[in-house]
Amino acid sequence: MYLQKLQQDDIFVSNEMKSLESITGMKSRKGLENAIISNGKIVNVVSKSYGHIPNELFFTEAERMLVESNLKYRKRTINKNDRSFITDFIIDDENQFSLKNKEDRILPMLRFKNSYDSSEKTSGHFGFYREVCTNGLHISKTEVDFSIRHTKNGLNLLMPKLNRLFDKFLENEYYEVTQKFNDLIEVEITNTEKFVEEVLERTNLFKYESGRKNKKPSNKSIEVLQILHNEPLPAYEKSNLWLGYNAFNWVLHNTLKKTFSQQERLDKKLFDEVYEMV
Repeated sequence: MYLQKLQQDDIFVSNEMKSLESITGMKSRKGLENAIISNGKIVNVVSKSYGHIPNELFFTEAERMLVESNLKYRKRTINKNDRSFITDFIIDDENQFSLKNKEDRILPMLRFKNSYDSSEKTSGHFGFYREVCTNGLHISKTEVDFSIRHTKNGLNLLMPKLNRLFDKFLENEYYEVTQKFNDLIEVEITNTEKFVEEVLERTNLFKYESGRKNKKPSNKSIEVLQILHNEPLPAYEKSNLWLGYNAFNWVLHNTLKKTFSQQERLDKKLFDEVYEMV
């Protein structure tokens, strides 16, 4: 149960920035001089002053800093259509937090994000990882600050000392937020259908009903209910707000067609709304 295989997409696909004129043989207007090519496809058209950030530079530098910080980690990589990419570093050390008789492990997670189509800001932030269902919980406020400088020979990425930032995250947010997880466990869900309907009314994540005439739960609502009813940990004898939040989290990240940034924003809203029910 705890050793589920992490997603390992190829995020180091071939990529380059070329002038549109060299590709098309035609002049291009000012501000649209170059094309970003990813895995043989044009995914973006940019100005000649645009600084293309290859994944090889960004993610490799991020991992190098993590190695230098002596933090033990596992890695998950996701590639969306050769356009946007993430690497999740799931930090596995003594700072892990467990819920419900230590069966439900919650680990700190560090996510780095990049895109070739400008859909995502090159960025990083801390979050949480629920090991039993491989859910990434993006409800932290701690961002990873770094700078990207244009130099004569290209781009220079300056990363912070990640071990110091990790310590700051633990001191300021980690235990505060995981205490909220415990608070959610204490509130039983007595009517799962009403719970799902209320959360959707609060968040507008999707429609609870199939349609105006068909009042039955939609397919996505049914998926949330099924996940909630099939919780893998036997330690949870009854449904509670923590399990309800994680059921929605799974559908948000695996069923809904959202960008990484949209997922993170909606996840924070989802958590806040469910926590309001405590």
